Amino acid sequence: MKESLQEANDELKRVDHQIYVSLKYTRTVDVLMNTIGRMIDAYNCLIDSLLKYAVEKNLRKEEHIPITPLERGNLVKQLFEDEIVQKNMELYFLLRKISKSIPKKEQEFRRHVTLRTVIDNKEVTRDIDTATEDYNMIKEFYEWVEQKINE
Repeated sequence: MKESLQEANDELKRVDHQIYVSLKYTRTVDVLMNTIGRMIDAYNCLIDSLLKYAVEKNLRKEEHIPITPLERGNLVKQLFEDEIVQKNMELYFLLRKISKSIPKKEQEFRRHVTLRTVIDNKEVTRDIDTATEDYNMIKEFYEWVEQKINE
């Protein structure tokens, strides 16, 4: 449980570096996609940590923990009904869909580098500003998980 939390913290440090350093100097959609991949990795660690917490607190039996990321995310949504969990799981699912899509690249090498893709018949855009907002949301979620585990 704590190991997963530490792994999530390490991934968040990498995301921080990519947003505030890599994207500042290398404004490409590829770096943006890599940042999204790191965010997904951080979420995977946080989800793992929450599921281990649920098993430890007897909210769930260990043999009934799903393997696929989608099922694990949905299980976390069921077990923890806090608004922060619901919002973050929705962001997690969106980021996973973005990472599997083939995005259009706009304004590469400029401040407003933009990734555009279509998810569920809706156009989704990600740029440096939205990536920063996503990162801040994940950091809040990390702090919430850390507080929950340390209770």
